Amino acid sequence: MPRTIYFDYNATTPLDPGVREAMLPFLGGGDGDIWGNPSSVHHVGRKARAVLDDARDRAAKFLGARPSEIIFTSGGTEANNLAILGTARALKAKGNHIVTSTVEHPAVLNCFDYLEKNEGFSVTRLPVDSDGRVAPDDLKRALRPNTVLVSVMAANNEIGTLQPVAALGAICRERNIVFHSDAVQWFGKEPFENIAQFNADLVSVCAHKFHGPKGAGLLFIRSPLHPDPILFGGGHENERRAGTENLPAVVGLVEAMERFVSPQVFPKSWFSPFTAKIYAAIEKIEGCEVVSPRVNSLSNTVSFVVRGSDGIALMAGLDLEGICASSGSACSAGSLEPSHVILATGRKETANSLVRFSLGRETNEEEVDFVCSRLPEIIRRAQVAKLIAR
Repeated sequence: MPRTIYFDYNATTPLDPGVREAMLPFLGGGDGDIWGNPSSVHHVGRKARAVLDDARDRAAKFLGARPSEIIFTSGGTEANNLAILGTARALKAKGNHIVTSTVEHPAVLNCFDYLEKNEGFSVTRLPVDSDGRVAPDDLKRALRPNTVLVSVMAANNEIGTLQPVAALGAICRERNIVFHSDAVQWFGKEPFENIAQFNADLVSVCAHKFHGPKGAGLLFIRSPLHPDPILFGGGHENERRAGTENLPAVVGLVEAMERFVSPQVFPKSWFSPFTAKIYAAIEKIEGCEVVSPRVNSLSNTVSFVVRGSDGIALMAGLDLEGICASSGSACSAGSLEPSHVILATGRKETANSLVRFSLGRETNEEEVDFVCSRLPEIIRRAQVAKLIAR
């Protein structure tokens, strides 16, 4: 088996040893461990509650928010679902028009589809340019008197495009329309000052994208907005998210956020020489087209399409060489459907041949050189396989 080269950090990152260490006292089983239910009134539960409250205070301080504006979730998908489904339902009496873009993560798009098909909402899906970017003027034209919610991601998971979320949020704020941004790919990769920089009423965050644990995320909800809950049970998370809090995961989320978001664990200065080499290698290969924008894009992400091939063959060829990459969203890996992001950028003929390399802190020059040296032959084999299959 060849060596493993992991170029799929946008899908997930390894849990940082320091973050794991911070989580251990809350997993239970050791002397002095804090393992109680934070909702229990006895002293074991109260110890857990104190840790949960402290984690919420730390998260709020880091983000520049109030503790009451932080809702801990099971990850980015749940945060997006709560933001979109909960807000749309809470505001439906004011209007039933909602807006998103054509390049959002499935955790956003599927919520809009559900509301449109099942709950009487009218949806506008904003177009994007060839870089996958939304134009603020298109948002202005899409808004109606009955628009109640807009959701546009901060950074695209498939091709790395950064959206002008602050400008989009300003447009919404002028019209008193709630704005949500899925910032799952932003945290740890782009500069972060405080939550206000997104100009958003709701912001989704996910821990395992910046060396925190899987199954942990949060939703910032600007006060006094109160989305309808999508989980029902006890009065957890200020009655916004029922279910006993996953205390070790919450601690891991906050620890990772404090360690790796500011300054970001994916610094542009580290990745620029690597991505420059990869860009140069791709541009020499016949039939390849880089689709990641060269500016205003995630610095760790290089995505390209291959004419005369498909994502499954390309992923298999890379994996045989020990190279871990992606053909789109990790949540829909294995799907034979063309990338909706590539389709939205106008590249219909190559939408099923996306390759995403997303680098991380363990990436080194030797790995980049190996990938660049093997890439031409991997792509040639995939193109031949596609030709034979015809």
